[in-house]
Amino acid sequence: MMIVAEGLEQTFLSAGRPLPVLKDINLAVAAQGFVAIVGPSGSGKTTLLGLLAGLDRPSAGSVTLDGQNLNGLSEDQRARFRAEKVGFVFQTFQLIPTRTALENVLVPIELRGGMGNGAAAIERRAARLLERVGLGNRTHHYPAQLSGGEQQRVALARAFAGEPKILFADEPTGNLDAETGRAVIDLLVALNRETHTTLVLVTHDAELARRAPRVIRLAGGRIVAGPRGGEAGKDRLARPPSRTRRARAGARAAARRPAPRRGRGFFLRTGLTMRSTPGTAAPCSRSPRSARRPEWPA
Repeated sequence: MMIVAEGLEQTFLSAGRPLPVLKDINLAVAAQGFVAIVGPSGSGKTTLLGLLAGLDRPSAGSVTLDGQNLNGLSEDQRARFRAEKVGFVFQTFQLIPTRTALENVLVPIELRGGMGNGAAAIERRAARLLERVGLGNRTHHYPAQLSGGEQQRVALARAFAGEPKILFADEPTGNLDAETGRAVIDLLVALNRETHTTLVLVTHDAELARRAPRVIRLAGGRIVAGPRGGEAGKDRLARPPSRTRRARAGARAAARRPAPRRGRGFFLRTGLTMRSTPGTAAPCSRSPRSARRPEWPA
């Protein structure tokens, strides 16, 4: 497994009192997997992403990325590990305003000291990534000269520039309109497929979540829905009922309900005939079209 979380918990202090945010999170993500984490605001999605990426330390439990347990690493060691193995896409783009699009794409490579003598070749690769996301003619533009969708595409190119094994995306379409968001997601999914990266994203976007083969739903700091299609993992499956299952359940409930008592007004409205003999109750039947007036026993 590329990502393994066991017994993960996170508690913060609020007004001097403990505030549990995540409770007993257990999950595993296979190499080259694509997982969406969804849930209402305040359910702990971004907190979980930060723990899985090694940005924060959990109050309890452990996270293992690509075979490396993060609990035993110092802050500097975790920073180096992230620079070598992990890429990020943020909701607010997080581009450096004083650097051009090309220079922003090169940042993760610079952070791990990868420029060296091959700087020219690395710059050419960064330029090709910008071309891949449709910004080949914007390489020397600064973030302020780019639209929101263009800035997020620069952020995508930057995330893949370091050839990470794992990519974490936090609400990548949150600041974009629907059409631009779809274009960005198409690029994200395509780049992830081309580079064989393990992708974990947090989103409120139902359309985006449906693109993932696996969806993990959080509520109240706990996992309430897990892998689809019987995929192995420690998080439990709790899919909402389908429309067909809901219809069948409704039909069963209706069949169990007792039939309502029908008075004379019902038969006058519907044109049904009551035929009975003293001491015997006969079923109702529909009158012929020529005789809609109900017949009542004397």
